[in-house]
Amino acid sequence: MIHLISDVLFPLKEEARREAYIYFDTHIRRLPRNKDGDFNLLSPGFDDNDVDAFRHAYVSGAFTQEFGEKAAEILGLLVEYAPEALYSNSVSPKSRNMDLWNNKVGRKYGKTTKGRKRLLKLIHEAMKRGELILNLNDSRKYAGISEVPKRISRPIISLAKSPSGRNQQFYDLNKRASLSRTELVTQIKEGEYPGYSVKVIRGIETPVSKRDSKKTNNIG
Repeated sequence: MIHLISDVLFPLKEEARREAYIYFDTHIRRLPRNKDGDFNLLSPGFDDNDVDAFRHAYVSGAFTQEFGEKAAEILGLLVEYAPEALYSNSVSPKSRNMDLWNNKVGRKYGKTTKGRKRLLKLIHEAMKRGELILNLNDSRKYAGISEVPKRISRPIISLAKSPSGRNQQFYDLNKRASLSRTELVTQIKEGEYPGYSVKVIRGIETPVSKRDSKKTNNIG
């Protein structure tokens, strides 16, 4: 079943974004709030500045913790710049450079940590050291990929696990499709995913990545 990228990844993005704002508001500087006490995201001060940089880095780091570094890089591009994503047609080149740079910094720390509280602190420390781009006048240029690849050789990542740790929900980065374990097993058997196979593990048919020398090809 195909879903918009926002349907599948929006909950994690929004959760991490809120965590970033709460930390920033508590430990760095106060952010604008509505009368009900929630953050006033429509007010000036949330874009192309330090809070924007902190948010991008942290959300990217959270995605890295959840899905791995390479998948987080692609997912960041999908979330920010896919046609269905908000703001996808209104991002200036300088703003996009800033976002991609800070996303990369977030992935750097996301892959070395497990807890999100620790990640928040590391992103804060990175910001204080000058690792993040905090404004559009920064001359540093992002050198990584800036567009979603047309095709990824091993596109499957795990989105959810059962209480026992078995992968239950998957996402195809090429098709931008969410699949259940049963759906993925069926499509692997039909030859749709040549880089994957099906093994019976504890009596249940389970999708697995075919062995090769690349650790990044494993289903997360």
